[in-house]
Amino acid sequence: MYLSPRTLLRSLAFSLLACAAATAQPLPLPPEVDAALARAKVPRDAVAFLVVDAQNPGALPRLAHRTTASMNPASVMKLVTTTAALDLLGPAYQWATPVYTEGSVRNGVLQGNLYIKGQGDPKLVLERLWLLLRRVQGLGIKTIAGDIVLDRSAFSLPEVDPAQFDGEPLRPYNAAPDALLVNFKSVVMTFTPDRAAQVAQVQVDPPLAGVALPASVPLSAGDCGDYRGALKADFADPLRIRFAGSYPASCGEKVWPVAYADPKTYAQRAVLGLWESLGGSLQGSVRLGTVPSTLAAGKPAFVSSSAPLSEVVRDINKYSNNVMAQQLFLTLGRAAFAPLPANGAEPAELPTGSLATSRAAVLRWWRERLGTEEPPVLDNGSGLSRQERITAQALGRLLQAAYVSPVMPELMSSLPISGVDGTLRRIKGATSAHLKTGSLSNVVARAGYVLAASGKRYVLVAFINHANANDARPAVDALVEWAGRDQ
Repeated sequence: MYLSPRTLLRSLAFSLLACAAATAQPLPLPPEVDAALARAKVPRDAVAFLVVDAQNPGALPRLAHRTTASMNPASVMKLVTTTAALDLLGPAYQWATPVYTEGSVRNGVLQGNLYIKGQGDPKLVLERLWLLLRRVQGLGIKTIAGDIVLDRSAFSLPEVDPAQFDGEPLRPYNAAPDALLVNFKSVVMTFTPDRAAQVAQVQVDPPLAGVALPASVPLSAGDCGDYRGALKADFADPLRIRFAGSYPASCGEKVWPVAYADPKTYAQRAVLGLWESLGGSLQGSVRLGTVPSTLAAGKPAFVSSSAPLSEVVRDINKYSNNVMAQQLFLTLGRAAFAPLPANGAEPAELPTGSLATSRAAVLRWWRERLGTEEPPVLDNGSGLSRQERITAQALGRLLQAAYVSPVMPELMSSLPISGVDGTLRRIKGATSAHLKTGSLSNVVARAGYVLAASGKRYVLVAFINHANANDARPAVDALVEWAGRDQ
């Protein structure tokens, strides 16, 4: 049963009072951790480590090294966003995407416009957009005499250059948030070898209206290797994707997701392409706009509801999905302390979301839940930022508080499991741990919960901010193993 924020506050306050009573003493780094840092040529003053009992917050930390240093946490910052969201919105929260029709339907023709109002759904992927358009057809609409109008007014965001962060505009992780985020603004290309025809068939999803793509590319011999490089893809022209190379037959079927080169027009092209692929006809165009106030004041034709937040946070944390985290962060700015109804039946009128309102909402939540503990420096809530900062002590206390909260099961189950799934699938070891990972150039981070051999569970936070951070990953692995040995 989901408990109210007031009840949760009492639980968190008890935890933090006990935390405050403990006095952390400087402790030497475990020898294996120290040795791994030395091999990577990372100095001790470039790292921050904390290992502390999750179940007994009054206990002294097993390890506390530079825990008050403000560090870039990379994607570990998603722990702040997802914990705040589970608390403020509740695990059953859903995003509503209402659809409005203007005019009557006669003989399968809508005599007016169709409106789709985005409200920040983080996972309006191809399959769900297909279902949404099928529901439109379920209203008896085969042809739309007017336009399909996409309303993105729920968020107010600055223009973003997808190449701004790291010069990789075609990487899906650089997709910008959007009130009507369709399929992460990405094109998914599937290459399937046809040895008889000596070609690889190319399928693109979703179908984008007005965008040409070769139906096949030549097959080649040799190892799979860098098949993407072998294709010699050219994405410079958003209306025509070209391949000057070939596809190695030894690769078998491969799926290559790419951020669309013209993200401003992606939603329009995806909606029109999918509508036409369903046999629908549009006499007008797909354009951006807003739902007229007269329509918005009434009931929509139907509402497409997202998966519950408990599922969304798993996608965010297990696979470190940046744009989903930013969508959630912006939703907190809209909903603030008045969450939407969980069933999504009635799309509420909420203020326009922005990064500024989201930062204010999360910091207000932080003050109410964690008191005077130094708050994080927030940017977009995803960790895909050079500005975001948090101390190991602050994050550790957040994780301790979350452990005794009603949403602990949802938060912990959202974290990657070492050697099992998500971003930790390839990290093998003897220790069982649920840990969020973070990685940027010059940043490696990991934080979450470690289950020790004694059965005791520890909060672990590890930050490395250094040019050689990537080479120091074995030091973090060694720290996890050390925590699991319960020595």
